[in-house]
Amino acid sequence: MLSLSSLPAAGDATGMHVPVWMWLLTLGIAAAVLIFDIYWIAKKPHVPTRREVSTVLTLYVGAAVLFGVFIWAVYGRTRGTEFFAGWLTEYSLSIDNLFIFLLIMSSFRVPERLQQTALMWGITIAIVLRGIFIAVGAAAINRFSWVFYIFGAFLIYTAIKLAFEKETDEEEYEENALISWMKRRVPSTDTWSVRLFTRENGRRVVTPIFFVVLALGMTDLLFALDSIPAIYGLTKEPYLVLTANLFALMGLRQLYFLLGGLLKKLVYLSIGLAVLLAFIGVKLLLHALHENTLPFINGGEHVNVPEIPIGVSLGAIVVILGVTTIASLWKSSRDAKRASITHD
Repeated sequence: MLSLSSLPAAGDATGMHVPVWMWLLTLGIAAAVLIFDIYWIAKKPHVPTRREVSTVLTLYVGAAVLFGVFIWAVYGRTRGTEFFAGWLTEYSLSIDNLFIFLLIMSSFRVPERLQQTALMWGITIAIVLRGIFIAVGAAAINRFSWVFYIFGAFLIYTAIKLAFEKETDEEEYEENALISWMKRRVPSTDTWSVRLFTRENGRRVVTPIFFVVLALGMTDLLFALDSIPAIYGLTKEPYLVLTANLFALMGLRQLYFLLGGLLKKLVYLSIGLAVLLAFIGVKLLLHALHENTLPFINGGEHVNVPEIPIGVSLGAIVVILGVTTIASLWKSSRDAKRASITHD
């Protein structure tokens, strides 16, 4: 009979040994929640109330915290800290996704009552894609330690790009070539529906929401290129990488409706995320040097460099996100007061 006794003792230094049943249980619960969400939204498409999204988001955040406490108690402080650091990082990167989601919804003129449906399908695609990326990343890390050099360099490059990209007051979503091509080639209808496919004049066609979901999925694919290397910079445990992503993505739909207006006030979010990604990128490069096996670096020997402890990483993440949020809200408030004085 399977029980918690099959789990390692708290503080086990040998690493995480997650039994198969625990993997299956985690994936089963995630699938059940997604299926219920899709069924509920399809059955009753509507614009969620602030109370509704606040309640559900509180449940998701509470579940994530309880899960982190469970990991901490059963697998030790280091693993628990890794989960919380990974979850916070994925959550902050997911908030950045919401800016693009807002642009996509606006560009496609998605009716408000159907935005939940589009988001739910987009999030489902994101979970599947990230699951694939996590598996590939884990295989690469186990076989090639030098992959951390690539991850670290890519995150630093992304951080620089984020920090110096120019923001315009009126951003627009640029439709990519694949979606434009599919719009021309795939039979479609202009009638909005909760369904991705329908029948019109006796033939099967796609609905407008199909293209919205495709755009959301492709956007998530691009964001996964940043988020997966970032979290592997905080933990090498695939189970923690997966669960941190699941908890971050599960509450994304509620965040979209809850923070829609607040997102515009987070004026320093890009800079904050740039600092966060650069920090994790440096951490990855230091780890790569410490575990070095490349013959053209230090003769293939490990380089004696300091590594950043996971506790310091968690503290840095909290400080970076906290300062970013406070500074953003302060600037937005100051700009609003100045605009009010100018109009008066």
